Amino acid sequence: MNFYSNGKLLLTGEYLVLDGAKSLAIPTKFGQDLVVEKIQEPEIIWGSFTHTGECWFEAVFDLKKLRLVSCTYNSEKEGSGEVIAETLLEILKEAKNLNPDFLESENGFIVKTNLTFPRNWGLGTSSTLINSIATWAKVDAFKLLWNSFKGSGYDIACAQNNFPIFYQIEKDFSTALEMTPKVEKVEFNPSFKENLFFVHLNQKQDSKEGIAKFRENNINFDREIKRISEISDAFLTTDSLKEFEDLIVEHEQIISSIIKLKPVKEKLFSDYFGAIKSLGAWGGDFVLVTGNADTPTYFKNKGFTTILRYSEMVKPTLILPKGGN
Repeated sequence: MNFYSNGKLLLTGEYLVLDGAKSLAIPTKFGQDLVVEKIQEPEIIWGSFTHTGECWFEAVFDLKKLRLVSCTYNSEKEGSGEVIAETLLEILKEAKNLNPDFLESENGFIVKTNLTFPRNWGLGTSSTLINSIATWAKVDAFKLLWNSFKGSGYDIACAQNNFPIFYQIEKDFSTALEMTPKVEKVEFNPSFKENLFFVHLNQKQDSKEGIAKFRENNINFDREIKRISEISDAFLTTDSLKEFEDLIVEHEQIISSIIKLKPVKEKLFSDYFGAIKSLGAWGGDFVLVTGNADTPTYFKNKGFTTILRYSEMVKPTLILPKGGN
């Protein structure tokens, strides 16, 4: 069995997507697959591999008792192997809670995950894993995410879709989750996409930490949510690079006022000629940059060497079938 999930980028709505803002997200060309093979022994032998084919994590689980037997983590950080193994075990146990037939087998499994992007890129190492495990277990990936972790779920929606999407959380107090994901496939194919770049900030940001800081506000952001939703719509419709840049600047100012952090351009690239927008949790991973042929040189001179053109990062835009979703 082979399961594949797309990576993700959140173009609009970071933080406020948690409170219902309409947000624009795109699946990336990069992702992660999960390969499952049956074996005789009643255990799960797990191996996680980097985009270069190196095994960075191994674990063995007792299938009947669903407990960790051993693990190996290829890292200088002590103790991280057990943390990763226990997190993985928690996901598997929750998947079994959602579908008691999952892993009910006399035989065991060899499971391999293979990333197609570097682990520090922040394109969804965890979300692609959760989505693929959910597919394997035949359970709802959003439930698996929310029962195991915290988050909006937009990354799960990207994992499942090959189109750009509008993503929105609707409160639903008739369900145990109290949240219902609303996913709308859209066409995002800007005429100025040759002027769009993704630049990696050389560090990975912990989205859980960013969410926790946002939750500390405990303030009503209805006005900001409404405006961010409008900006998401405008991202989709504008044919003007200048207008797109103005929208980026406004979006950055709104989020900056909420989380009390300086926009990334003001903090790191104040002399840059184009617009720069953080994607997802502020402080790491990729930023969206508008620019021209001089853009790669500017960022390389600043020490940021991972620069992808829009066409190198984003799945080719497909024409939606009539009828929308």
